[in-house]
Amino acid sequence: MSARAIETITTSRPVARVVTAESQLEGGGFPVRRPFPSPRLLQVDPFLLLDEMGPVQWAPGEAIGAPDHPHRGFETVTYLLAGRMRHKDSSGHVADLGPGDVQWMTAGSGVVHSEMPHPELLAQGGVMHGFQLWLNLPAVDKMMPPHYQDLAAARIPTADSPDGLVRVRVIAGESMGANALIDTRIPITFLHFTLQAGAYHEQLLGPGHSAFAYVFAGEVGIGSPAVRVVDGQAAVLGEGDRVVLAVDGGASEPAELLLLAGAPLNEPVARYGPFVMNTQEEIVQAIRDYQAGRMGQIRP
Repeated sequence: MSARAIETITTSRPVARVVTAESQLEGGGFPVRRPFPSPRLLQVDPFLLLDEMGPVQWAPGEAIGAPDHPHRGFETVTYLLAGRMRHKDSSGHVADLGPGDVQWMTAGSGVVHSEMPHPELLAQGGVMHGFQLWLNLPAVDKMMPPHYQDLAAARIPTADSPDGLVRVRVIAGESMGANALIDTRIPITFLHFTLQAGAYHEQLLGPGHSAFAYVFAGEVGIGSPAVRVVDGQAAVLGEGDRVVLAVDGGASEPAELLLLAGAPLNEPVARYGPFVMNTQEEIVQAIRDYQAGRMGQIRP
């Protein structure tokens, strides 16, 4: 192997920029932290949106979700850390999500769905905490039939470093020998890391893939040279084929982060609320189709 090839393999990604998530209300009025889209960061192609939902403690009878709404042209990935949620949609699909569960919904040509607190959580109250990711679809797939991949927490592959300081849950892609069960339309990495004090990990990422890390507990040194990224911040990564994650040995708490990477589509993006297409004409057609009931409706 040539020296040039070795250099290419060992190129570590730097942090290109750090963005602090903005707090706002979504759906029926539940609180989220959103690193993007925002005026400072519109997207990280192919990723369109990341919301951290909560954590919020709901009293009995007060939990709020996202009532019936449509989607077309992209995928939504819901990853729940705490609480219980019920998904229902116009195709008749019903799924209950609990702590650690994932739903990967390919909206494709269009679907109406709702994401509401599970009846038991609504009645009893409790903590709700999780994430929703919006992932763009290539133009060729935007009108494909809707598709669902529901993955229970116990089935998500996990791996631990030999020293026990790094644990990863592999939702998409691969890490430390664990391979995801989710099938994706384009190459995607979606990893949840828990890093103890003194942890050090180098994660391979596809060369040319857009990548970012979102820290939601503690603080992490990300990239080379290391940049300190704290709870509620996203680090957009520069070019390379691996990224360094490290936690100071004197840290008082574990750090947690999501690491995401994907092959950029490099296609025009036209978006209006819950619709993401390639042209404004396609957006207008999506609105007409929804208004005409062609995306269906959720049955009681």
